[in-house]
Amino acid sequence: MDPKQGGADLSPDSSLPKEAYKDPDDGRQRLLLELEFIQCLANPTYIHYLAQNRYFDDEAFIGYLKYLQYWQRPEYVKFIMYPHCLFFLELLQNANFRNAMAHPQNKELAHRQQFYFWKNYRNNRLKHILPRPLPEAAPPPPTSEAAAAPAPAQTMPPAAPAVSGLPKVENTRGSGGDRRKRKHGN
Repeated sequence: MDPKQGGADLSPDSSLPKEAYKDPDDGRQRLLLELEFIQCLANPTYIHYLAQNRYFDDEAFIGYLKYLQYWQRPEYVKFIMYPHCLFFLELLQNANFRNAMAHPQNKELAHRQQFYFWKNYRNNRLKHILPRPLPEAAPPPPTSEAAAAPAPAQTMPPAAPAVSGLPKVENTRGSGGDRRKRKHGN
């Protein structure tokens, strides 16, 4: 058959057709399946399951994990809801990590570390995104003319320190009197 007419040429010296396979849904189904699988990697228990069932002994599966690294590119990462899956995908490229995840203690350690990250993520992130006061500008060194003349009196008060836009939360412990229940006699 002629390739120009839409047929595939399977000559003896060529084992692959010259025309590429045309996916009926333009790869959407495959993208969704790969997205679902890669997000499962955010769960250390699932990784432990894969290790226990010897998926990591299969070279084809290791190749598939290597192939899935394209999800780290910006055009694909926007679809990821659980970003820890990308961290674990990177760790799964290492044979030592794959072997270690077969042990329940390592699964629990990874799970605990993930929990602590989530627990402290907001506070750690706020340290980096809250506005900080600008550093005070150092006054210029006095010149010989300025040293001879008296300094003019300051008419404006010094600038107040920058305050973030967050409301102040007051400590309510100890305020408001004694909160213990009291028995009323009578």
